[in-house]
This record gives sequence, C-alpha cells and structure tokens, in this order.
Amino acid sequence: MHQPPAVERPTTVEAGGKWHATESLDALVALESSPDGLSQGEASRRLAQYGPNALPEGRRAGPLRRFLRQFNNLLIYVLLAAAAITAGLGHWIDTGVILAVVVVNAIIGFVQEGRAEAAIAALHRMLAPQATVLRDGQRLRVPAEQLVPGDVILVEAGDRVPADARLIEASRLKAQEAILTGESVPVEKSTEAVAEDAPLGERRNMLFSGTLIVAGQGRAVVTATGSATEIGRISGMLGGVEELTTPLLRKMDAFARWITALILFGAGLLLIYGHFVQHHPFEELFMTVVGLAVAAIPEGLPAVLTITLAVGVRKMADRHAIVRRLPAIETLGALTVICTDKTGTLTRNEMMAAEVTTRTDSYQVTGDGYLPDGEILPEAGANGEDTALAALIEAGMACNDSALVDGPDGRAITGDPMEAALLVLAEKAGRLEERRGIARLAVIPFDAAHRYMATL
Repeated sequence: MHQPPAVERPTTVEAGGKWHATESLDALVALESSPDGLSQGEASRRLAQYGPNALPEGRRAGPLRRFLRQFNNLLIYVLLAAAAITAGLGHWIDTGVILAVVVVNAIIGFVQEGRAEAAIAALHRMLAPQATVLRDGQRLRVPAEQLVPGDVILVEAGDRVPADARLIEASRLKAQEAILTGESVPVEKSTEAVAEDAPLGERRNMLFSGTLIVAGQGRAVVTATGSATEIGRISGMLGGVEELTTPLLRKMDAFARWITALILFGAGLLLIYGHFVQHHPFEELFMTVVGLAVAAIPEGLPAVLTITLAVGVRKMADRHAIVRRLPAIETLGALTVICTDKTGTLTRNEMMAAEVTTRTDSYQVTGDGYLPDGEILPEAGANGEDTALAALIEAGMACNDSALVDGPDGRAITGDPMEAALLVLAEKAGRLEERRGIARLAVIPFDAAHRYMATL
C-alpha cells in the first residue's frame, strides 16, 4: 500500500493547512477517505465531531437590544435626566424637545448598525446551499452544511464551491477566486502538489469555499468546513475587529463628563449659597437651581453633531462610498492611505473589450460591462471595413465556452469572464447570432503552456 508522508489527521481541521503540498492520494489516506467518498454512518459521526459546514453567527443582538444600545452614552444619560427633571417641573415643551433629540440620535445609529448587519449577512449567503457528494459510492445532492472533512465532492461549471477541498481529479477546471484573492481572472486548476509555502492564489490543487467554478469538472476531498475554511477565517477576522473610538467620540465623552461635573458643582454652590447665606426657602431655591442646571445642558449638541455627520455620510454616498458608522466621517480628513479590496469595491468584477487593434486599424469600444449597449468605433484614418476585425470577432466566438444569460436580475455570465467579454464584443458588432451556426467538431482547450485555444 502506498505510504503517505507525515501528514497528521487533524483533530480540528484548520484553514491554511498543508493539503496543497500533499499528493492527492496521501490526502485521502490522511483524511481516512477514498475516491468513492465516506459512508453515511461515518459522515454522520464526523458531522457530530466537526459541526455543520456553516459560518458561526454568534449571538446577534435583536432589533430592540440594538436600539437600546444607542442610549449607552454619558451625554445621553445627562439629557435623559434633564428630560425627567423638566417633566417634573411641568415644562413639557422642553421635555419633548430633549426626548426628540435623543430618539433621533438613537434611530440614526440603529439604522447604521442595521446596514452593518446586512453586510455580514451577505458574506453568509456566499456559501453554497447545496453540494454534490459521494456517499457509499453513490452520487447525492445534500445541503452544504452537512459536508464534513473527508467527503468527496463533485463540481462543475456554475457551481459554488461548498467547502475547502483538495482536488483528486480535474478536467479543464477553472475557478473564479476573486472573493479571496481579488483577481477576476479564473485560476486553472490541477491535481499536482505545489510548494508548501505557495500563497493562496497559487494553490492550484485546492478549491476554496465560496469560490465559483467557471469551467470544467472536478472531484475533490473536503479538507476544511465552516469557520475552518479560508472564507471562514475572513468572517472570523470581521467578527473580531476591534471597535476603535474616534477622537471626536473621545472628546465628546470627556466633554460630557466635564459639563456634568461643572453643572452639578455649580448647582451645589448656588444651593448652599442661596440657602445658608441668603436664607431663601429651600424648596423654592431647589426648583430654581434645577431649572438653571437644565438650561445649562447643551441638549442641541448631539443633534448638531448627528446632522453634521449625516451630511458627510450623504455626500460620501453621492460619491458611491458607504460609511458604516457615523463617527468615522470625522477621521476621514486625516487619511493618507486606504487599503481596500479591488474586485467588487473599486471594480465590478466584470471585463469588457474597450479597444481593438488589428494589423491595420484601431477601434474604440463603448459600453458598460456585459451589457449589449455599445458600439465599435473606428479611430481616425480607419476604413471601418477591416476584414481582420471580422476574423477576430469570429475567432472570439468559435474559441469560446462561455455564455451570456439574461435573467430577471439582469445579465449574468457562465464561464470565463474574458471569453464572455469577447461574446459581448461580437454582440456589439451585431454578429452574436452567427455563433448558433458554428458547429464544433474538435477542440484544443486553452493551456497555460502554449497559451492558445483552437477549434475545428
């Protein structure tokens, strides 16, 4: 029997392991699996051991708790105390104004936190809801959360990878890993082991949870599930980000403490002086001092700050930048470097042919992403009847395994984004329908070694 290298079968499967540096057969042995998958009984046992293949949600605060959390601020406490005092004095208009300010601040904070919760929920939706798995040698469709380390999964074009897995078979397999690497160009997969120190984007024998299969077929053994996957690590880092207090919040907290102490100290002095020195009746003097103390509280300050920051958020939104927390606006003026993911943030993860150059002429292509609207415009001096352009468009349609899909949510693609961009180019030239008449007899698939694809 083939002897595997020293690969420990993990008691807790972790992302970032050395499966990419392990031969596929050795990975199966280390995971106590086989090319035909696990038995149903063993899969159930491992599910109890490792837990479901899902990102941990943790304890989420309900809407009521998130709303009440907005009142956890010293200045808000002072305003609430002032509202209670003015109500006791019968100054109902003042009470209403103060409470309105407090509630408006709470609503704005509540809405901002709700948007942050929606961003985390979007990450959870990236996991595949169903998976094709081999159990007892039989091909089954099961919920992705039931996958366990050692399961053998089958993937093909259009599938969302349900868990981190080591490839054991690959046929012209390509995966779009932009959610992990930021690169929109699909990665060609193989079963060959790679160097132990290979970065994530060069682990061509691995499939990663949440990535998209754009071409080919493959069989792989699951190496990590749930929070142990690479996308699970990202979710864990998002959940463990320390909430830093901005300079404005620190100054406001200090201001609230100082003004509270100053008002209480001044009120105490007035009460002592008026009663013991001026000999005013205590009850009458107390009500006067309380009224002065309430008048000294800057109940309009939170409203002014909230409105000012909200204006900043609105202006950022007009420039297509969404701010999760209002106080963060104040710190943007001091930024010198912004570290951000490119794909889906600065770009839309779409490719488009913007310029075409033939042997004799050049053309500019207008349009937006994969949408069909646009034109191919010859530059000055071009005759506009370039036969090389026509041949290029025909080759782009013939040597192409992608497809354009128009659905209720807009246009989507299947296959390689670059090949889809070539189809859109043909569509703008009014020649996409010609593809239906192209009968493919034989094909040489694209390979990184010879860097071309040929069809007959």
